[in-house]
Amino acid sequence: MELHKVDVAIIGTGTAGMSAYRAALQHTNSVALIEGDQYGTTCARVGCMPSKLLIAAANAAHAARHTDLFGVHVDNVQVDGGEVLGRVRRERDRFVGFVEETVEEFDASHKFKGHARFLDPHRLQVGQDIEIEAKRIVIATGSRPNIPGFLQEADDRLLDNESLFELETLPQSVAVFGPGVIGLELGQALSRLGVRIRMFGVGGSVGPLQSDEIRDYALETFRSEFSLDPQADVKAVNRTEDGVSVTFLDEGIEITETFDYLLAATGRKPNVDSIDIEKADLKLDDRGVPEVNFYTLQCGTSHIFMAGDASNQVPLLHEAVDEGKIAGGNAGRYPDVQVGPRRTPLTIVFTEPQIGQAGRTISDIESDCRVCYATGEVSFDNQGRSRVMGVNKGLLKVYAEHGTGVFLGAEMFGPSAEHIAHLLAWCAQKRMTVSEMVAMPFYHPVIEEGLRTALRDLGNKLHLGPEMVQKCLDCGPGA
Repeated sequence: MELHKVDVAIIGTGTAGMSAYRAALQHTNSVALIEGDQYGTTCARVGCMPSKLLIAAANAAHAARHTDLFGVHVDNVQVDGGEVLGRVRRERDRFVGFVEETVEEFDASHKFKGHARFLDPHRLQVGQDIEIEAKRIVIATGSRPNIPGFLQEADDRLLDNESLFELETLPQSVAVFGPGVIGLELGQALSRLGVRIRMFGVGGSVGPLQSDEIRDYALETFRSEFSLDPQADVKAVNRTEDGVSVTFLDEGIEITETFDYLLAATGRKPNVDSIDIEKADLKLDDRGVPEVNFYTLQCGTSHIFMAGDASNQVPLLHEAVDEGKIAGGNAGRYPDVQVGPRRTPLTIVFTEPQIGQAGRTISDIESDCRVCYATGEVSFDNQGRSRVMGVNKGLLKVYAEHGTGVFLGAEMFGPSAEHIAHLLAWCAQKRMTVSEMVAMPFYHPVIEEGLRTALRDLGNKLHLGPEMVQKCLDCGPGA
């Protein structure tokens, strides 16, 4: 067994792992960077980039079919599934190549290939022949699709967000399980590319939406394009000669439909169950994942840190970069563990219309007994620029604190939500007041004028001043 002793060992070379590596190098050159599979991030290989490539093709097809509004008539729009998926893979591989080039530039003496598992809190076995003894360890092992057992009855016709992009061409029909972020994005994209879609959910959720009014609006809008039941009663899933049959209740009537494939978009699972995490002497939650401090990424009071999707806290690329920096820096300087800056929450779903959340959600606000708030809103159904462009569907709700007028957060289903959510996240992080936001420049005619309308509505509903602050403190939320 080949033994290596280092100050810091990092398990995983995804977004979080690479960020942790760079941060650790600021404190020590004694680092081991371990990769058990392929170099390249979840985002580049199977996540953000290939899904957005598929969505781009889908939106192009959808736009071509819906030009009559403008007096432009396009006949016989054809989608070549092989060409669509071919471009997805080519461009995906290009993005992966950039990541691989970055890893190639890392010090070769720091890189170790092989599956890592704990032997004890300080020792890792890598593959069959290497043992690494590390003073500190960063776990950045990422995540993988989490597929409930009954969906596995689909057998060789079961897809997830990783295997979907390897199809040679688009199927005729797909049953999508899970109307979360991944399911909505991929399901709508497939539908717009001509694939027959039926989407099944549990619990009534539609993406990350928390406002009942916005959720209902989004549900109605998606249903105008494809079948979506967020509270489905599925009785059976079976592999058949023709594909996958799904038996479900529809208004009390039992129906069986057959699809070419079943796409499981039922969440992701942290990759910590195959590294013998129990030998690390960490306190584990009911999922078998170590309990991690959100601001230091430290596991309890130990010398072990976690970052990225492995911690399953905020599984987004920009958060993985931040978490890797915090975890790697703290591992490098340990025992001088420091709190790292965390950004204002920002969520974007690349459906059409898009979903955007910035700052605190309505459930966060309502659960905080120290906050009483007001809500402003706007419909984009008749918003000027949106109507000009033929994208006039959507709702935006914005929230602010009585007394101070400080902007708290927003939720949106509508046009250009990816851009508006960014603006609002910046405002929330700067703790701007609604009056300061309204005073910012708004060009005419732009979709952002709808945001100004919502902010003005919010400002009209706010009660400001020190007396109101004290009233809110005295009586709690809802004042």
